[in-house]
Amino acid sequence: MKIIIAGAGDVGFHLAKLLSYESQDTYVIDFNGEKLNYINNHLDVITKKGDATSIQLLKEIGIESADLLLAVTESQNTNFTISVVGKALGVKKTIARINNPEFLKNDVINFKDYGVDFMISPEELAAEEIKQLLYQSSFNDTVAFENGVFNIMGTTLGYKSPILDLTVKEAKDKFCLVDFITIAIKREGVSQTIIPRGDTVYKLNDQVYFSVPKYSINKLYPIIGKEHIDIKNVMILGGSSIGKKTARNLCRDDFKVKLIERNKTKALQLAEDLRDTLVIFGDGRELELLEEENIREMDAFVAVTGDSETNIMSCLVAKSKGVKKTIALVENMDYINISQTIGIDTLVNKKLIAASNIFRHIRKGEILALANLHNIDAEVFEFEVQPGAKVTKKVIKELRFPREAVIGGVIRDEKALMSFGDFQLQSGDKAIVFCLPEAISTVEDLFN
Repeated sequence: MKIIIAGAGDVGFHLAKLLSYESQDTYVIDFNGEKLNYINNHLDVITKKGDATSIQLLKEIGIESADLLLAVTESQNTNFTISVVGKALGVKKTIARINNPEFLKNDVINFKDYGVDFMISPEELAAEEIKQLLYQSSFNDTVAFENGVFNIMGTTLGYKSPILDLTVKEAKDKFCLVDFITIAIKREGVSQTIIPRGDTVYKLNDQVYFSVPKYSINKLYPIIGKEHIDIKNVMILGGSSIGKKTARNLCRDDFKVKLIERNKTKALQLAEDLRDTLVIFGDGRELELLEEENIREMDAFVAVTGDSETNIMSCLVAKSKGVKKTIALVENMDYINISQTIGIDTLVNKKLIAASNIFRHIRKGEILALANLHNIDAEVFEFEVQPGAKVTKKVIKELRFPREAVIGGVIRDEKALMSFGDFQLQSGDKAIVFCLPEAISTVEDLFN
């Protein structure tokens, strides 16, 4: 598969990184030679310095034989132009990163007629992600498959968890009446994600990811030693595009929302646009203002200003005042893995979310959905099992399934089934698979 990525920023780099594991024929175009040099030194892809809207440049790299063109520069208008030009020159499919939410949901213009096959908005995706995180208050990561029939739930183990210091097998025996599978563990001070086996021990402050059917979610709380918190009162710091979209989404679902914005003009405009949100003009970094606005009575605090450090520090302040759930938006990819060590529930990166959303269009095989977990460099896939696929030939424990991957559950006829060792997959099943990057191609081969 030949893929051209226009834009070597965070979204482009993450996409190129994911593709480099698969020996795809990947090209990255950007004006910035420094970014391209960094990519050259770290990834096995081909880089080209120049303007991705240039007809001559696109022809030089063989746009007419490309399967996919990903326009993910910082400029919406540039991404549209790249997509239109690329489509006219013969690329099979185009995906453009956009900012305007009107483009995503409209009945007036069919953008495919102009050469843009798919559009994604990092801001819209991040706002939706934040809302989902607030619904599962005791978990700092959550992904739903097939409208929640199966779910991936991530949380940090505290002192109160009864599975602490038990092996995975001991925990499963102790809670044999609860359907769950532990699919991954991220341990403090350990860079490699752990794919747990029966003898893997749960330790304090482990970030643990469970695969759990909808009917078992409430039964999972005693296992992690936490209670479900009903979140209603939410304070948002920052009237950015994501802040506005998050407030809008939460108010639609009857949350009570306060939004703090320090730019007076923007605050007035937000108050006009967000009728159901209490918009406060002021500097949310000032503790006095937070106290005046009853920070201690808030169930959740969401910091989405344009400054990552401000978001992190304000969340830590909110946590110290007793706020149960804190979410911080960070621009720096390097911050993503530190949330469990500094005490913030979840760090969200809109570019990482966008890259994962785009990546599902790239996958080989019968992949229905794909998600990225916040604290680890890995993917969760939903495969549809094809007739005659290798995974249908034997029970799971007899398959040569890579150690870097695990099947977290199966949906058959819209029902959730647990995929333990004696389970055998059938044609038409939908399998939830957690997979480290190095095992992706092997897993895809088993499902083809």
